[in-house]
Amino acid sequence: MVTSNSEQDDLMGLLIAVSREDRLAFQRLYEKISGRMFGLCLKLASQRDLAEEAVQDAFVQIWHHAGEYHSERGAPLSWMLTIARYRTLDLMRNRKSRPTSGDAHLERVADERDGPLDESLRVAGTAELRGCLDELSETQRDSILLSYYRGFTHDELSEALSSPIGTVKSWIRRGLMALKRCLER
Repeated sequence: MVTSNSEQDDLMGLLIAVSREDRLAFQRLYEKISGRMFGLCLKLASQRDLAEEAVQDAFVQIWHHAGEYHSERGAPLSWMLTIARYRTLDLMRNRKSRPTSGDAHLERVADERDGPLDESLRVAGTAELRGCLDELSETQRDSILLSYYRGFTHDELSEALSSPIGTVKSWIRRGLMALKRCLER
């Protein structure tokens, strides 16, 4: 996702205005980036309603915290997309831990297909693997889970996590090495 300097300057101006509670600037900001933000959230969540909720929550956070943005945190667009990404991941985790009543019937549906980590689960056991995943940093865990469970490529992960591709590859490599060490204990 390449943005021009003038677009970043425009977004910076809008963020400054939003920090002063300028509703028109907030509307313009929403019109400029909501499509990209929704696309990112939908790609991460693969559920339209969850992506819509994440975008709404992200914009609420942007409204309340626009004054906290500083250029050291990266480009304005990256900062806002990072907020949306973390909100999406939080919502995904919350939904997994608390199934909704509409999803109750899914617990009785058997999925006979093998997933990419099935062999690891058989060898190490589900509880051990989960425990080892919990020991990883959040970025390593997110990178591995999005790569193996959602099938993201390195390029897609780099965009979704707003980080250089080399960094994403390092997170995955180091995370997998840490998982291996943990499971061998």
